[in-house]
Amino acid sequence: MKYTPINSKLFVKNRENFKAKMLPNSLAVFNSNDIYPVSADSTLPFEQHRDIFFLSGVDQEESILVLFPDCPKEKHREILFLKETNEHIAIWEGEKLTKEKAFETSGIKTVYWLQDMEKIMFEIMTQCDTVYINTNEHYRANVDVETREDRYTKWLKDKYPAHRVAKSNPILQRLRSVKDPIEIDLIQQACNITEKGFRRILSFVKPGVWEHEIEAEFMHEFLRNRSKKFAYTPIIASGNNANVLHYVENNQQCKAGELILMDVGAEYANYSSDMTRSVPVSGKFSSRQKDVYNAVLNVKKQAESMLIPGTDWAQYHVEVGKLMTSELLGLGLLDKADVQNENPEWPAYKKYFMHGTSHHIGLDTHDYGILTEPMETNMVFTVEPGIYIPEEGFGIRLEDDLVIQETGAPINLMKNIPIEVEEIEDIMNA
Repeated sequence: MKYTPINSKLFVKNRENFKAKMLPNSLAVFNSNDIYPVSADSTLPFEQHRDIFFLSGVDQEESILVLFPDCPKEKHREILFLKETNEHIAIWEGEKLTKEKAFETSGIKTVYWLQDMEKIMFEIMTQCDTVYINTNEHYRANVDVETREDRYTKWLKDKYPAHRVAKSNPILQRLRSVKDPIEIDLIQQACNITEKGFRRILSFVKPGVWEHEIEAEFMHEFLRNRSKKFAYTPIIASGNNANVLHYVENNQQCKAGELILMDVGAEYANYSSDMTRSVPVSGKFSSRQKDVYNAVLNVKKQAESMLIPGTDWAQYHVEVGKLMTSELLGLGLLDKADVQNENPEWPAYKKYFMHGTSHHIGLDTHDYGILTEPMETNMVFTVEPGIYIPEEGFGIRLEDDLVIQETGAPINLMKNIPIEVEEIEDIMNA
């Protein structure tokens, strides 16, 4: 791993919080992700399942975590099953977790090799009444492949059909959405790396550069600061490309007078950052670009002030819509008749701002969180309003990551990343 070791007390605490929500005499199982094939003998880079990472810190394939807080045998109340490492594996693939290293990483004392899994599982499954399975119930989930977790769940239910089944996901949705201070520090590190990338490209951008060259500058800075990759597929969208919300081709040349919308973020230790900035290719905003930019920035600043404990996510978006409507009227993009005659299901402002303003962020860029429940202290949200004007050839989105505080304004983890028009212009023209 490129990141420095994480204090295992985070994972110990996360497991204790999860176990406190379990039914009496129940057991929960969590699997790592597969390594996915591409073709021939090539594979995609491994990405650990965020749930087993959240609960153990284990960041390698073919790993299983079992939690059984009421187990009669104390050493089986927490178990890790790992792929056995050996000298051959160490030479060809690199060192894997030993039992001792797994304990250092996770705080879990009982570690078995995978070949012992079925025998140990038989013993402990005969001692429990309910088994928690881990299904993906994220509101944006759209999974066509059968995952390692799916296959394990199928095996477990077939082999032990008399057990009651419960779901881990509702517990995890609540636990993962409220961040521990250690997690907030890790997200801050990801944001700091993103800042370094953004400052690097401000002195790089000029007419004639290509979108993919800007992407490469970000990636260079991310890698040299211990990030293994972008937290999500980067969007480097010049000119009218910015009006395609998920533009990822990044293959066009940036022209004088255009704006570039850059939606990028570094990951660090599997935690995501998510930043969007819109900058002028020539180093100066036109008067119209500046007016639209400041309208987006005004909405962003006012939306941030609403991120307080108790805020309802759906109503928050209604209020942001009102702010955006006011700005669009001021820009002449909407008139009063547009607003008076709007469809309540698709308000007039949606013509120019058609996506949501905020989402949870953490181990996943669109992180866990139950949107029908009020916001809480130490939840981390993006704030990302935008105005997209295809007829004028540009779109602007601005985005930062913020931590809700018990009292007062949220903490902006990207407060040091330039965002004001004058600051951006000054840096680009230095």
